[in-house]
Amino acid sequence: MKRLTGVRSRREFSRAEFLLMCRWKSPRAMHHYRRNSAVRIRDVARAALGTRDERKRIELLTGLRGVSVPIASSILTLIDPKRYGVLDIRVWQLLFALDVVTSKPKGRGFSVDDWEQYLTVLRRHAQELGAPVRTVEYTLFQCHRKWQTGRLYD
Repeated sequence: MKRLTGVRSRREFSRAEFLLMCRWKSPRAMHHYRRNSAVRIRDVARAALGTRDERKRIELLTGLRGVSVPIASSILTLIDPKRYGVLDIRVWQLLFALDVVTSKPKGRGFSVDDWEQYLTVLRRHAQELGAPVRTVEYTLFQCHRKWQTGRLYD
């Protein structure tokens, strides 16, 4: 996150920064991320970081090759951890077990609607706790790691 501190104020990121962010969440798909040109990445970054519309922001980012909703959520989290958290299988499964979310018990195949619901939940708890959204999300992630039995992807 420290290497990305200027991204939010610049309202754009480079191809190298994009690849760094994507690798952080899912390094296996690097061949897909690399298929995006520097110009395309810069244009999408400027549009996504220049809008106040959260839905538009995530839709723009997922327009890049290889970028799913969880990857886009990671990009936003790395840029602004106070306002965003990573859409993650572990956290979603925990929220499902707690009846906070009511769909996708396995925590896979996320849509933009799922991300909006997830972000609303995280932001509500972050506000109540006076904590960054990323802190709430990561705490839930760690709780799931302790709670989980069996394999994560069963």
